[in-house]
Amino acid sequence: MSESMQRWEISAFGLDNLQLINRPLPTPGYGEVLVKVDAVSLNYRDTQVVENGMTATLAFPFTPASDMAGTVVAVGQGVSRFAVGDRVISTYITNWIDGNPQTWAQMPTQGGPIQGMLAEYVATPADWCVRAPSNLTAVQASTLPIAALTAWMALIELGHLHAGQTVVVQGTGGVSLFAVQLAAASGAKVIVTSSSDEKIAQAIALGATHGINRSTTPDWHTAVLALTDGRGADHILEMAGGDNVGRSLQAVVPGGRVSIIGLLESDELRTPIMPLLGSRASIVAVAVGPRRALEDLVRMVEHHGIEPVIDATYPLDQVPQAFAHLNRGAFGKVVVDFTR
Repeated sequence: MSESMQRWEISAFGLDNLQLINRPLPTPGYGEVLVKVDAVSLNYRDTQVVENGMTATLAFPFTPASDMAGTVVAVGQGVSRFAVGDRVISTYITNWIDGNPQTWAQMPTQGGPIQGMLAEYVATPADWCVRAPSNLTAVQASTLPIAALTAWMALIELGHLHAGQTVVVQGTGGVSLFAVQLAAASGAKVIVTSSSDEKIAQAIALGATHGINRSTTPDWHTAVLALTDGRGADHILEMAGGDNVGRSLQAVVPGGRVSIIGLLESDELRTPIMPLLGSRASIVAVAVGPRRALEDLVRMVEHHGIEPVIDATYPLDQVPQAFAHLNRGAFGKVVVDFTR
């Protein structure tokens, strides 16, 4: 094993400041594992952290990205969860093992403010990792910690989704496509909204039942009502924000659930009070989840043979190009493959 490694850093905010730097190989401390990183999945959040910190205070030089899959190559004292050779994925919200968090301040997130994963090796607490699914490659497994777990929390853990219910999934990014796959595996009917007929067709191939082109049908909630015989959807994954929330409330079944996940169109929620009162809907913010839920998700992925949708992979020396692809929009996930 070399005594040095490469990692991506920024010395100031901005994607233009990304640099690939040689650094000494880290040494695992007490309770830590040294992981040879095999793949890093990029999230929209990673762009925001690099550009402005996204409310986190960063220590420069800073290495971005939170979602990693890799192989344990050394263990520090006190480690019993993993051994050399184990395949692992990272968790996102540190120290959140299970239950409801007491305070977010005690559970900082990886990839900001905690140093991220875009490095050939990372030394990380063993408690901040879980075993990777046995049926997935490293590239596939790296997509689970934020995108897949967010969909899991919205639909399964918090939403208690069951067969026969209807789910509306907005868009075709990473969280949305995981929601399609998890809902279909649970026996639910899935309606996808997108501005692309091609992407709708791809989502239907993954298990969605219907698609609505929101460019040709901007009042997409009326189409949802038509597809559900006027009843509405039991679950809606709200990815846009702004005025779109009002349409979600019109599309949800009385007493249904709207999970607030994205802010692709606005960082505000705008809706009159009366439609909300009339819907009797629960509007719930979903902020990823605890380590125990990620372990549950891994078991479901293995049981159902779910394979994440990867739009593109890039080698380690093309991280700026990977971010550019992510920011153009992707069908599924964009991953940095360290083995290329």
